[in-house]
Amino acid sequence: MQFQVMGDVMQAVVVNMQQGEEVRAEAGAMLFMSDAIQMDTQMQGGLFGGLKRMLTGESLFIPYFRCQGPSGMVAFAAPYPGQVRQIDLQGRAWLCQRESFLFSTAQVEMNIAFTKKLGAGFFGGEGFILQRLNGFGNVFIHGGGNFVEFNLQPHESLRVDTGCIVAFEETVSYDIQFVGGFKNTLFGGEGLFMAVLRGPGRAILQTLPFSRLAGRIMGTTTEGSSSMGGLGGTIGDIGRIFGGND
Repeated sequence: MQFQVMGDVMQAVVVNMQQGEEVRAEAGAMLFMSDAIQMDTQMQGGLFGGLKRMLTGESLFIPYFRCQGPSGMVAFAAPYPGQVRQIDLQGRAWLCQRESFLFSTAQVEMNIAFTKKLGAGFFGGEGFILQRLNGFGNVFIHGGGNFVEFNLQPHESLRVDTGCIVAFEETVSYDIQFVGGFKNTLFGGEGLFMAVLRGPGRAILQTLPFSRLAGRIMGTTTEGSSSMGGLGGTIGDIGRIFGGND
């Protein structure tokens, strides 16, 4: 099975498959497929498994794409501007933000993982539930803007805007930290909390979280929608002072 990433800011992945090979994808991610590819939608893990997937932002059913002829191809596209990243799991588990999963080979298992600390669940930007991807196959994830990757050494930590985390290895610990300082809190524009990632392990960040992009679009729309736009913009600015970019 061969993969080819196409595009710059709206990336897609073309998968060249041989007979019998199979991938599974996020519902609605398929861009095109050749005649040799057959799609079969399944509720993997039964109703309980489907409900667990819904908690991570995925759909109740999973579409599977299987090559029935000598060769075929299928392509998957990200739902908003950004990048797609291939991860070869090799038996290592990764934790990902909700809705970052695009597609994977059939050997990859997707489950839910709960944040271990109450504060991280409330204020960490990702909620209590993350996606846990493990197995010995390839998985493709997507995020907004560009990806920034780190290989954290033992006890090395990184403070991150809470909405910018895409994925990290399960060996990386995840917590939140108060920004601190009266001026930082009110005028720093980063909200009250930051996420803290501590090694060892790899971490992938995104430069443009979808929530930040949507917020900017909504703010612009509010400004120009009516005579109340000024008031709406002012209220939005106040909200951003206390809520940060996300």
